[in-house]
Amino acid sequence: MHILQPKHTKVKPSEIKELLSQYNIAISQLPKIKLSDPGVPEGCQSGDVLKIERKEGGETIVYYRVVV
Repeated sequence: MHILQPKHTKVKPSEIKELLSQYNIAISQLPKIKLSDPGVPEGCQSGDVLKIERKEGGETIVYYRVVV
């Protein structure tokens, strides 16, 4: 992982349920990221959810993506 690349971590299934209920969405409504993307951690499969943490101006912004 490059120092400028945001941190990508795989989300646990229990956390996925909480995330989906918090935003009242289905997993298919999450933005997508390809499995071939260089930022996707090793061992990920299609259907996994990734948490992407980006630091901007001293605060951390979190994004979620589903691997396709």
